[in-house]
Amino acid sequence: VMKQGKVTAVVAVRKGSQRVPNKNIKPFGDTALLDLKLQTLLKVSNIDEIIVNSDCDKMIEIGKSYGVTTKKREKYFASSKASNSEFHGHIGETTDTDYIFLTPVCSPFISSEKHQEAINQFMNSDCDSLTSTSLVKGHLWLDGQPINYDLNNVPNSQDLPDIEMINYGIAIVDKHIMKTKSRVIGEKPNFIILNEYEGVDINTLFEFQTAEVVYKLKQNK
Repeated sequence: VMKQGKVTAVVAVRKGSQRVPNKNIKPFGDTALLDLKLQTLLKVSNIDEIIVNSDCDKMIEIGKSYGVTTKKREKYFASSKASNSEFHGHIGETTDTDYIFLTPVCSPFISSEKHQEAINQFMNSDCDSLTSTSLVKGHLWLDGQPINYDLNNVPNSQDLPDIEMINYGIAIVDKHIMKTKSRVIGEKPNFIILNEYEGVDINTLFEFQTAEVVYKLKQNK
């Protein structure tokens, strides 16, 4: 089932990062998260267009310096007032493509090869979305009860069932779904598991600092 159509990577970045101010353009090792993502995406052969979508002129300029398409986002849809659903609906509404690949800069360690593999997996399936996950190997409890193991027979954590947590490092979705349902997971979802390194997701200052240490270690190897 080979899909046909245009695949557009949307790098959605905004000024108002709440937990880590200027997270997208703050120095990160010898680079910045936005630069790192654009450098990775430019090496992916099966992306038809890359768009930096932002309310910030400085980030738009960085996009232009890499020769990618840029789109100025309305203030409301870049604010914390807009819910995730509103934001997704807006990107679906305003992106001229068949398939949207949301590529967040806060997942800096996903390789060009992994992006390419994800697009191939999506385009060669009949799914309408493909989202990345991380395996959660921990003894999980809800409402005072264990939910993924038996208290009378406690397994080693590596032997727990493969519960997957969505990390959004990769989210490819049929534009129509994103536009009409305001979400990145479709009716026929498919998933791709990322390893611990690729699954890194930077939301807090602690996560930013630890990711930067890992990045520098990799650079020095």
